[in-house]
Amino acid sequence: MRLTRSHVDLPLRVGNEIALPEDVAAHLLRVLRLQVGDACVLFNGDGHDYDAHITALGKREARAEVVAARRIENESPLRITLLQGIARGEKMDWILQKATELGIARILPASSDRSEVKLDAQRADKRLLHWRGIVASACEQSGRATLPEVAAPQSLAQAAAMREGRGFILDPFAEASLSSLQGVELRACTIAIGPEGGWSPRDREQLVAAGYEGLRLGPRVLRTETAGIAAIAALQAACGDLG
Repeated sequence: MRLTRSHVDLPLRVGNEIALPEDVAAHLLRVLRLQVGDACVLFNGDGHDYDAHITALGKREARAEVVAARRIENESPLRITLLQGIARGEKMDWILQKATELGIARILPASSDRSEVKLDAQRADKRLLHWRGIVASACEQSGRATLPEVAAPQSLAQAAAMREGRGFILDPFAEASLSSLQGVELRACTIAIGPEGGWSPRDREQLVAAGYEGLRLGPRVLRTETAGIAAIAALQAACGDLG
């Protein structure tokens, strides 16, 4: 039977006994009903799964001993960064979840001219914590042991400057298409996806000035919650590990 994987933001070493975070303990003990001696799998984002077993139980706490470490080799050879115009609530959560499942390496949430979501410093901190939790949960489900980086919300100009590899803006009228990437050695790229209202002319000028180029992904205009996921899947199929 496949064991549930749990993310813990703690150092993990074989032979160490650790106190499980309260939310992880509650899930393993109250939902899965594990008992002392039962096995579980922990990971902290360092690329390994850690086999462990429950050693002690309390009303609101549990301890586990790490007994083995296994390197997980399921990261894509194509390192994709998603520069995502911040979308509303559940749309943004869905984008982060599915991008993680598809093997995204890094996510850059960006505010732009047409962003409908405005975050002050306090709300930005809460959103970032929430987004990182979404990504960790998606790694638990998908079997990834390396957590994608989720950067703090920032301006489009700041995010665009963090481009890694070739930068692409989805454009149904662009000359370049996915077929033009066939045979091209692509190890890293950054995809820029606008918010619900799309990129403004000024946004596009900033992206082009930062080295981004148009990429055609079919003849239709996609919604923000569709565009990035479709692009990631298509690029993984063409140059990554889907196929």
